[in-house]
Amino acid sequence: MADCSMEGSKRPGSEVGVSYTGLAVEKLQELVVMESLLLLCKLLKDIVGIKKQFRLATQPLALKILQNSGVMSLLRPLLLDVVPTVQQTAALALGRLANYNDDLAEAVVKGDILPQLVCSLSEQNRFYKKAAAFVLRAVAKHSPQLAQAIVQCGALEMLVIYLEDFDPGVKEGASWALGYIARHNSELSQAVVDAGAVPLLVLCIQEPEIALKRIAASTLSDISKHSPELAQTVVDAGAIAHLAQMILNPDAKLKRQVLSALSQIAKHSVDLAELVVEAEIFPVVLTCLKDSDEYVKKNGATLIREIAKHTPELSQLIVNAGGVAAVIDCIGSCRGTVRLPGIMMLGYVAAHSENLSMAVIVSKGVPPLCACLIEEHEDHIKAAAAWALGQVGRHTPEHARAVAVANVLPTLLALYMDTRSSEDLQMKTKRALKNILQKCTYLPALEPLLHDAPPNIMKHIVGQFSKVLPHDSKARRLFVTTGGLKKVQEIKAEPGSLLQEYINTINNCYPEEIVRYYSPGYSEILLERVENYHPVL
Repeated sequence: MADCSMEGSKRPGSEVGVSYTGLAVEKLQELVVMESLLLLCKLLKDIVGIKKQFRLATQPLALKILQNSGVMSLLRPLLLDVVPTVQQTAALALGRLANYNDDLAEAVVKGDILPQLVCSLSEQNRFYKKAAAFVLRAVAKHSPQLAQAIVQCGALEMLVIYLEDFDPGVKEGASWALGYIARHNSELSQAVVDAGAVPLLVLCIQEPEIALKRIAASTLSDISKHSPELAQTVVDAGAIAHLAQMILNPDAKLKRQVLSALSQIAKHSVDLAELVVEAEIFPVVLTCLKDSDEYVKKNGATLIREIAKHTPELSQLIVNAGGVAAVIDCIGSCRGTVRLPGIMMLGYVAAHSENLSMAVIVSKGVPPLCACLIEEHEDHIKAAAAWALGQVGRHTPEHARAVAVANVLPTLLALYMDTRSSEDLQMKTKRALKNILQKCTYLPALEPLLHDAPPNIMKHIVGQFSKVLPHDSKARRLFVTTGGLKKVQEIKAEPGSLLQEYINTINNCYPEEIVRYYSPGYSEILLERVENYHPVL
């Protein structure tokens, strides 16, 4: 969104109705204004010279010069100037300074400019109101402490009044400033609510101006995100119905904010998620997963995730609406962080029950999740995919086999053993391996892991062989011919350990001479017997 502009500035005095009593007074005022402007021009001229000399380092250096030159004290009296254009320019300059970094924003607060700004708001024109709202937003955005300073100076009440202004630009500026205050924490958000902003913000999202709709929806999202109580306040104001109607709006930036607001409401509780669903967002929201704007895709998947995570019933509703298949297509068509909410949504759905996990499998959700493990570079995305696969495969041998046949187990093991993997990724892959291995009875997928797995994973692999081999003669034969029995004999397990018990169970499935034949060193024993054997002639 563009910064506050000077559009519509008129001849000095025309907006405030100042009547000059004589030419001398008018000239004196002009001289004061010109003297201030000349001083600023001198500073700007110096800045231009610095820009030519230092190029890329100019802006920080120029702003430092302005700050050291006492620009705040120069701008402060100009806020009370009788000429509206000077007031607006001074406010705009303060906003741009405060917007740059938190040090300059703090200088605005310490310079006692905010109370003066608030006091001058009530009877000003729309251009000054927009510039003043820009200053408040620029200060509030940096930290909760600076936002609290905005609240303490009494600006909230004036910003809420601005939400009822006739000019859409003033409403937009006020909404934006309120959003920057509310986003920091629940206390500041509650202060915005207590000031009476929420009903007026709901009215703002019903205005025809797209820019105002965007900012108002964003502010409602910032208020809702902190707690169920704050989200309930937004719901009680009737926001859900109006937000849901805008899901199909052609403006991508508006859809981003609408989907974000609904997500922030739905995430807190089952009741709030059900209220969002009752607004008939399905199957309409699924169209957002095919949007050309990646943030619309991401926020749409996030909304579906926040609903799916609560209960099996809500997940089943999403499955019935075609949501799982749509999310799988979305994961396959994008890359990077856009995939993340969709990956997590599949994990939440699969975690609820065997049937819902099978719905993910039948919808061909396992291959895209496997692809995420290989294609993505960020560890947190890989960790989410590993977690989701673990949720899909943990229910029954059938579920585990569906994951195992996709050849995902070696990839999970490699990520777990990679020293470059983050701690979270190693933990998630280890847990996924354990979940899948404890249910997997498809031995061809397990056997390659015997060669590389560390002891803490090996016990789960060998444990599965010990469960299957005693009851399957074909599997026992195949286990010998593929070298599995030989590999088991090479495993060094501590006596009395669970791993040793599993190995003993496997060995008991074969004749003793077969076990000895594949034991390490047995070939040397045979060769020694050959050497020591004396033929009988």
